[in-house]
Amino acid sequence: MTTTADAAPAAAALAPSSHVDPRDTVYRPAHPLNLFRTVGVLIRGPKDPTMLVDGTTLWRAARTPEGIATLALRQSSEGIHARAWGPGADWALTQLPRLCGADDDATGFDVDEHPLLAEVARRTASTRLTRTDLVFDSLASATIEQKVTSYQAFGAWRVLVTRFGERAPGPTPRPMFAPPTVEGWRLIPSWSWHNAGVEPPQSRAIVRAAERGQRIADAVLTAESGDDRDRVLTSLPGIGAWTAAETRIRALGDPDAVSVGDYHLAHQVGYAMTGSRVDDDGMLELLAPWSGHRQRVIRLILASGIAEPRRGPRLAPEDHRRR
Repeated sequence: MTTTADAAPAAAALAPSSHVDPRDTVYRPAHPLNLFRTVGVLIRGPKDPTMLVDGTTLWRAARTPEGIATLALRQSSEGIHARAWGPGADWALTQLPRLCGADDDATGFDVDEHPLLAEVARRTASTRLTRTDLVFDSLASATIEQKVTSYQAFGAWRVLVTRFGERAPGPTPRPMFAPPTVEGWRLIPSWSWHNAGVEPPQSRAIVRAAERGQRIADAVLTAESGDDRDRVLTSLPGIGAWTAAETRIRALGDPDAVSVGDYHLAHQVGYAMTGSRVDDDGMLELLAPWSGHRQRVIRLILASGIAEPRRGPRLAPEDHRRR
């Protein structure tokens, strides 16, 4: 990480100089890196209040352990130019390498004997597994996405974060918001969850997790294995294997997490690897040769673009808010 003085000329184009107290750095990864493919997977829909892409700049608003922060990231031949605003700016810049996949260790991962995976791995060698280190935000967003369409989940996330989160500092292209505090999630009233389109089982799960406070995040971050993290997360009412895996993927960049119970994933993995649908057990059997790196295989399959032909009309979301 460079000093502020080293990074300022390159980062100056990211924001007007009239905005005071930004912090700057340039992260020079030791590995090939595609910023948008790596960090962009965290965007929760086209109107996500916490993330957006504006031209060549990726913007991110987050609630860090030191307060809210806004990051503006731009990639060049020199590296990732980052400018940050807010009380959490220093934390966000310190965490930036992990956000860009610096901790992503693919040692022992080998797909050379599988032609499809080998070809996709070659094409996407600059894509890394990102990690945010923000466990509760990842848990909340994943819980909202339980058993609903992406359209419904992203809309609910947008409504709740915009209303109960905090306006992000800095010259963002449009108003952006950091998610609520853990206590803020706990205090969201039942009618606001309903108006956002979140069903009671999901809202109760988030509220009950928030009642445990930061202890949950700390326990997940200090757990020694994926199984230990799952035990912590699934000890929470309403949090199952799918939500635990999604939380591990987003917060920790877990290379072995598999979202068992996903509506589409097993079908997609099975079709890409065998030409036929499989269930969750079949998916786990197909992924078993890459134990420790199963999420990497899933990412390669998703990046391949191979998908089973649609068999019927797209699922129409059901809106219960007027009942």
